[in-house]
Amino acid sequence: MTVLRAHAEDEYAEELALLAKEDDRPRPPGWALSPWAVTTYVLGDGRRISPKYVGARRIVEVAVATLATDRALLLLGVPGTAKTWLSEHLAAAISGDSTLLVQGTAGTAEEAVRYGWNYARLLAEGPSRDALTPSPVMRAMAEGRLARVEELTRMPSDVQDALITLLSEKTLPIPELNLEIQAQHGFNLIATANDRDRGVNELSSALRRRFNTVVLPVPATAEEEVDIVSRRVAQLGRSLRLPETVTGAEEIRRVVTVFRELRAGATEDGRTKLKSPSATLSTAEAISVLTGGIALAAHFGDGVLRARDVAAGIVGAVVQEPVADRVAWREYLETVVRERPDWRDFYRACREVS
Repeated sequence: MTVLRAHAEDEYAEELALLAKEDDRPRPPGWALSPWAVTTYVLGDGRRISPKYVGARRIVEVAVATLATDRALLLLGVPGTAKTWLSEHLAAAISGDSTLLVQGTAGTAEEAVRYGWNYARLLAEGPSRDALTPSPVMRAMAEGRLARVEELTRMPSDVQDALITLLSEKTLPIPELNLEIQAQHGFNLIATANDRDRGVNELSSALRRRFNTVVLPVPATAEEEVDIVSRRVAQLGRSLRLPETVTGAEEIRRVVTVFRELRAGATEDGRTKLKSPSATLSTAEAISVLTGGIALAAHFGDGVLRARDVAAGIVGAVVQEPVADRVAWREYLETVVRERPDWRDFYRACREVS
């Protein structure tokens, strides 16, 4: 494929087709796969189906079961806990289409959730179905598919509340045309949100009641996070067609360890308390740091991922606030990194870019 990033339903089309062929369990109306097969697609089977999300099986089962009811699904968690990634794969497995997406921002208008107008046709012909511009949510209702709303809490409160009627009545009124769009079997909505970033608008209690909230946790152990990061770094390297490099497990573990310790405010053994920087230091950011390091090693190094290739990325991820974060980073570097004998190369590399 020549696209930089394929949609989940295209990239994993063979796995979805295999599951659909062998899936003999009951499917909710409008679903491409049964809930059991959707869960298998997301978590993998250890053989032919690769894992898309690494985490507790029960979390995925609750999310899938929610989408089989009339309740919408809200994936809640700190940045970098794979909320968007999971929502995309759920939509791909259930509807075969993950593209019906509304990206929430402070500037998102109500038309992005309901509908808009082709103003040239509106002025020429007046209100009509042909002049109507459906939103992704409206298309999902009409076609019986899943719609996705990313960063729900970044949208203005009045735009959020436009979802209340859609989710409770499963109907989208169009008063200008004196008609309504009724949701077909298979329609539901997946939203993602986090309460760590700035610029967050709290959900109203009326809207929150329309959702079943599933909290996605950060990886519980270092081993689990190293596994997630290793898988995603390898996938990104292939999709970006980066030259082959020797990606040592040691450098991946170092990056994950630094992020986990600063995130927790203590070293792994619990002996040293640390100042936590303002950055989230999520798993997604660790993946980004290592992918950038691989690009450096491939194009400007000897093809082996080394400490100097990831040092600049780590410093850039940690030091978001120039004063307070730099103090926290320097303290960590001198009191923790410097004292680890097998981290001497990492210490020197970080000192150079700090």
